[in-house]
Amino acid sequence: MNRLSRLASRWLLLLGLIGTPAGADETLHYPATPDSGPGASLVIHGALDLPQMRPLLEDFHHAHPDLDLRYRNLTTLALHERFLAAPDEADVLLSSAMPWQYLLANEGYAQPLETQAAHDWPAWARWRHELFAFTFEPIVMVVNEALIERYGEVRSHADLLALLERHAEALQGRVVTYDPATSGAGYTYAIEESRLSPRYWDLVAALGQAEAELVGTTGEMLEGLIEGRYLVGYNLLGSYAQERLADQPRLKIVVPEDYALVTQRLALIPRQAPHPAAAERFLDYLIGETGQAVLAGKTTLGAIHPALEGPGTATSLRQERGEALRPITLGPGLLATLDDLKREALLTRWQREFSRRERR
Repeated sequence: MNRLSRLASRWLLLLGLIGTPAGADETLHYPATPDSGPGASLVIHGALDLPQMRPLLEDFHHAHPDLDLRYRNLTTLALHERFLAAPDEADVLLSSAMPWQYLLANEGYAQPLETQAAHDWPAWARWRHELFAFTFEPIVMVVNEALIERYGEVRSHADLLALLERHAEALQGRVVTYDPATSGAGYTYAIEESRLSPRYWDLVAALGQAEAELVGTTGEMLEGLIEGRYLVGYNLLGSYAQERLADQPRLKIVVPEDYALVTQRLALIPRQAPHPAAAERFLDYLIGETGQAVLAGKTTLGAIHPALEGPGTATSLRQERGEALRPITLGPGLLATLDDLKREALLTRWQREFSRRERR
């Protein structure tokens, strides 16, 4: 096992918690139509649930019926380790584990896409022409209307901090967030927020004072919020929350007004892809206006394409939130999550701040 494989085995046990908690290793198959003549195959491995992926695949296959298309849904851990074991198996990799997708490209495992769509793609949403962000997913809070009725609106991190400081006793055990020691998502967000906000550590301390529940996934947070065990959820993946809470009018999704992290799913074509021409067709579609329009209209993932406006687009969110939106930078900084010393230092401080105030 090489160094990259060893790191993946250790760290993606955490980062795997970003991926699909259920239904992993499911597949979709769209055979080439009988009258389309000789065709090619396309194999896509993704850490993206079937309900979100199906509209894209159906639309793409309708436009390319000559392709025998197979999609395998995996956790981020399984996807990454499977790729390292068989780098010539899949034609496209889609993953929310941003540091590991970046590392693969940086280590030379990706091949470039040189289409017009790739050249036109926003520079902040790609690395070279080898790694492409294709979703725009804010990190949100979820607040129960009962709490709003009693204490007022929670629109920002500052509002949440004030709420926790003033009403820590009433909120004991009724707040939930990621545990950065066991969740790759939680750890990534902690790194980003500690850079962004001078009051981040005060917020961590206030979460500790309220004895916030620490969990590993957005799914666990949503379950507790729906069941009424929690009144506030902090740092949930907005796309999952939007999908899951569509029939929960008492739970309000809040994109913080002061700053909101935005995560993106990243796509690449492996250098040893068995069907590179078909892979290029799909990735060109995924970042093209047609595929992005499907993503905006039929999923909760958020489209990036600058020509698209309206609900489900980054353009619309930017018009509403402006500079408050802070996409996680696609660059070398992502590799900080793989540095043992930096991780130990951040988690030590996080635990110290979470525990430092006297419990009432």
